[in-house]
Amino acid sequence: MITLGCSKNLVDSEKILGNLPAGQFTIQHNNHKPTDILIINTCGFIHDAKEESIDTILEAVELQKKGMAGEIIVTGCLSQRYKTILQKEIPEVAAWFGARQPDDLLAYLIQNHVSSPFRRHLTTPSHYAYLKISEGCDRTCSFCAIPEIRGKHISAPMDHLLEEASMLANKGVKELILVAQDLSYYGIDSHGKHMLGQLLEKLCLINGIQWIRLHYAYPHQFPDDVISQMAEQEKICKYLDIPVQHINDDILKSMRRGHTKSGTMHFLSKLRENVPGIALRTTLMVGYPGETEQAFSELVDFVNNIRFERLGVFTYSPEEGTRAHTLRDNVPEHIKLERQELIMTMQSEISYEKNLSLIGQTMKVIIDAEEETRFVARSQYDSPEVDNEVLIEKPAPFKMGRLVDVKITGAAEFDLYAHPVGYRNR
Repeated sequence: MITLGCSKNLVDSEKILGNLPAGQFTIQHNNHKPTDILIINTCGFIHDAKEESIDTILEAVELQKKGMAGEIIVTGCLSQRYKTILQKEIPEVAAWFGARQPDDLLAYLIQNHVSSPFRRHLTTPSHYAYLKISEGCDRTCSFCAIPEIRGKHISAPMDHLLEEASMLANKGVKELILVAQDLSYYGIDSHGKHMLGQLLEKLCLINGIQWIRLHYAYPHQFPDDVISQMAEQEKICKYLDIPVQHINDDILKSMRRGHTKSGTMHFLSKLRENVPGIALRTTLMVGYPGETEQAFSELVDFVNNIRFERLGVFTYSPEEGTRAHTLRDNVPEHIKLERQELIMTMQSEISYEKNLSLIGQTMKVIIDAEEETRFVARSQYDSPEVDNEVLIEKPAPFKMGRLVDVKITGAAEFDLYAHPVGYRNR
C-alpha cells in the first residue's frame, strides 16, 4: 500500500491493512518492491495533491508493465471525487474505491469479510499513532472540498475510541495524536454539545499513554474545558494545530470561515494566557481571490505580531465544486508564490529566534530514530514529520520511544541540538 496525503488518510490505510487476514497477505507500506497487489490511497484536496496522486497511479502502471506490480487498486479522496473520469482515463487500474468505501475494498479482496474498527497495522514508529476521532466536516469554507469528499461530520463513538486507544497503548504506543477535520466539533452531532474535553479526560487515564497531541482545531467556539485541560493535564501536550487561513476580515468573510480578525486575536491571546508555553501551529492561505496588497500586508503584520511557533503556507488553487471556484482567480501565480516565500522566510527567522532562546534549557523529548552519530527526537512542542527535531549526540544507549531529558546546546532554524542528561526507561 502507498498512502498519500494527510494523517487521516494514514489511519484509513492502517485500518484497511489491519483487517487483512493474518497469513494470507504479506504487507509492505510506502515502498516500491515487487508486489502482487498495489493499493494506492490517494489525496484529492488541492491541485498539487491531485497531481501527486495521479502521478503515483501512472508510476504504478509503469511498474505493472515491467512486471513489478500485479493488480492495482485505487482508493481515497481522489477516486471519491473523480472515479468516473479516472476509470476511463486509466483502464489499467483493476478497481476504484472512494474514501468512504473501506469495507467495499476489503470485500473485494476477501470473501466473507467482516471488518473491525479496532484492527490496525501501524505504519508509524511503534511509539506514536494517530487517533482519528471523527470523519467529514460540517463547515462551509468556500475553498474546501472536504465536505464533498468525506461527507458530513460524524463523531466516532467515545467507547470505540477508548478501546482503540487502549489497544494502541498495549502495542507500545506512548504518544496519541488526535486528528479530525475539526477536533473542536467532536460530539456536537452525537451529543448536541462539545465532548472533546470528556474524551481527553478519559484518554489521560489509559496506562502507557504519555503524550496526547491535538491536531486540526477550528479557531471558533473552541471548548473552554479543553483549554483548562491543556493547562492542567500533564499528558496533554502544550501544542495546538489550529489553522486560521487568513486574518483580513474581507477575506475571512469570503472564505466563509465564521471567525473575524478580532475574534481570532482574542482566542490566540486567551490560549497563550491560559496555557503558558503553548506552541501554536497554524496554516495560512495566500493568493485567495480578492487578496489585495493591503490584505496581504495585514497578514504579514499578523504573522510578525503573533509569532507562531510553527507555521505553514499554501497558495490558493481553485477546486471544483467549492463556492470559491465561482470567484475570479485574480492573483497571478507568481504573486502567490512570492507571498508564500515572504511569509515562510519570516517564519524561518521567527523559528530561529525562538529556538535560540531555548539554549541552556532542559526539556523532555521522545526518541524517534537513530542515525549513525546521533538520535533524532521531538519535544512535546513538535509533531512528527512537520515540526522541529531535537538532535541528540551519542553515545547514550537510547531506544526508540524512550522519554529522555536533554539539555539544549545549540539551535538552527528548525532544529535543536542537545546533550543527554539522563533518560527514563519507560
